[in-house]
Amino acid sequence: MTTIFLKPHKEESLKRFHPWVFSGAIARVVLDASHKAAAPEEGELVCVRSAADEVLGVGHWQIGSIAVRILAFGVETLPADFWEERLRAAYRVRESIGLIRPDNNTFRLIHGEGDFLPGLIVDVYADTAVVQAHSVGIHVCREAIAKAILAAVPQVKNVYYKSDDTLPFKAPIEGEKVGWLITDRSTDRVQNTDLITGEFWSLENGLAFRIDWLRGQKTGFFIDQRENRALVERYAANKDVLNMFCYTGGFSLYALRGGAKSVDSVDVSQKAIDLVNINVAKNFPRATNHTAVAEDAFDYLTAQKNAGKTYDLIILDPPAFAKHRDAVKNALRGYQRINAKAIEMIRPGGILFTFSCSQAVDKEAFRLAVFSAAAQVGRKVRILHQLHQPQDHPINIYHPEGEYLKGLVLFVE
Repeated sequence: MTTIFLKPHKEESLKRFHPWVFSGAIARVVLDASHKAAAPEEGELVCVRSAADEVLGVGHWQIGSIAVRILAFGVETLPADFWEERLRAAYRVRESIGLIRPDNNTFRLIHGEGDFLPGLIVDVYADTAVVQAHSVGIHVCREAIAKAILAAVPQVKNVYYKSDDTLPFKAPIEGEKVGWLITDRSTDRVQNTDLITGEFWSLENGLAFRIDWLRGQKTGFFIDQRENRALVERYAANKDVLNMFCYTGGFSLYALRGGAKSVDSVDVSQKAIDLVNINVAKNFPRATNHTAVAEDAFDYLTAQKNAGKTYDLIILDPPAFAKHRDAVKNALRGYQRINAKAIEMIRPGGILFTFSCSQAVDKEAFRLAVFSAAAQVGRKVRILHQLHQPQDHPINIYHPEGEYLKGLVLFVE
């Protein structure tokens, strides 16, 4: 195995179990005898050692500022049952916290560094797991990971791979980035991949959602808002609710079940709006108090404000306004602008659920942007809840960078 030697004193973060080795910490690379190139191949397993030749761990080599993502600390090689044992451990966590129930078969099984598997995302929808690789190393191991998922998770019969938007853009990648890794051919539903977007339903807290992992965002659904959706249900009774950036209508369905007087769902994507309507019809076939609109968020809010429309409860769950550090300043202006428009339209005594999923925007900066919006509008607000990602999106205590979802629930006077 290729060995990565670090510069003196650069091993301290690894001894604190932080899983990243930065390129600037590397003193030299010693290739094993099988290499013909002058550098390791991207995705290759490498052993990391200190300047004093102490074994620090094994991880995937990659090109960029993060040069190695550590999979196992204090070893020179990975054991043969590595993937299965890690997946079983992750499944036990979800089982022990009560996420796996007859009324809930939708959950995240692996959350990258939060489950000590950097670069890997696995979401489970009923009997199907959807795998995303965020590193070439995970892509190389995709088939072994799929087999380990079937061995570790009793309800999973099918494993779908969806990494076309998540793998490094310039990496030399062999093999398909999208497609079935394992299918249960006895199930008619997976005989034809077109049926993925037909009648595949998954349950979240007793609500049924149609999952489109082939063309949908992320793995097909935003599991990370499950607990926050349940909180909306608690506040929705007899309220006029607006769900902005609604995607496939998660918050809308919980608001309807919570007894909302009316629910308006808005998203710029007509495809998302079509799925909202399908989900509402499935769960509330007699509902007459739901409206879904395909329109730009800022345009919709401006038009409704000009028409004098107001709401008791508004949910703002936009896509990431900042995907990297250079975009943070513009992102904060965007958060301030959209929150100001929403706060203007909330009736006195109303509630705002507002979120940021931008990892580059920390929670203090986000809070300041929201409070600046309230001050701009001239409304008094109180924090009722400070929200974050749920239990199946854990944060590795040694890797605080894994905290990305931030939310505030505000009472608006």
